Amino acid sequence: MSKLKDTLKNKEDKGSNIAINKAYAMKQLMIKMKGEIEQALPSQLSSERFQKVSLTAFNSNQKLQNCDPMTFIASMMQSAQLGLEPNTPLGLSYLIPYKVDGVCKVQFQIGYKGLLELAHRSGKLKTLYAHEVRENDEFDIDYGLEQKLIHKPLLKGDRGKVIGYYAVYHLEPSGYNFVFMTYDEVKNHGKKYSKSFDSEIWEKEFDSMAKKTVIKKLLKYAPLSIEMQKAVAFDESVKDVIDSDMLLVDSVDTLDVNI
Repeated sequence: MSKLKDTLKNKEDKGSNIAINKAYAMKQLMIKMKGEIEQALPSQLSSERFQKVSLTAFNSNQKLQNCDPMTFIASMMQSAQLGLEPNTPLGLSYLIPYKVDGVCKVQFQIGYKGLLELAHRSGKLKTLYAHEVRENDEFDIDYGLEQKLIHKPLLKGDRGKVIGYYAVYHLEPSGYNFVFMTYDEVKNHGKKYSKSFDSEIWEKEFDSMAKKTVIKKLLKYAPLSIEMQKAVAFDESVKDVIDSDMLLVDSVDTLDVNI
């Protein structure tokens, strides 16, 4: 990967003298990385399609184009390793521009539906789902020795505002667990723990991010694969190093400003 770093550095050095088409430069980098991308991707995903999706994400976002290219590549490779196509309407994963110590870098983030996909792939969960609860729904939970959750959404009329979110998993062959958080608990948790809370993704996709929050909390108690545990642990990371196993690469300094 040292050759890739040199290539990126050379393009940056020439940037002050020659106007470089960033989209073209990124496309050439992906062509050079074709072997690494194919190695990272699960067998059922096409390398050509993944590169196209990633390049589309890059070309359609000026902020991403202004970020450190190595962090875009690193985020893209992490998404590839998890087998999640980034920045598509499916919401599996996202490559998000941020500032770290005053430098624009790209953060990798697993989407709500991406978490569902990864959890199901683990083969240890029969079902996993999350829902919002509204004030006019019938809703009741019991904790203790016999946990129980009942949710009957109002089918006619105004369901009212959202008052909370819950996530449930069922195991193979039996067993289950659930987590419930009020709307305010989700919001306060996001403010405290999510590096991306002040970003557009929380503003535009609060419902999905809230479901992701309760799912991540629930998965702490679920019997998941090591790969899934690592994926959850490295969610919302910024990396600037390429490795054959991106989950082993440490994240760089804490994000400071969403741009």
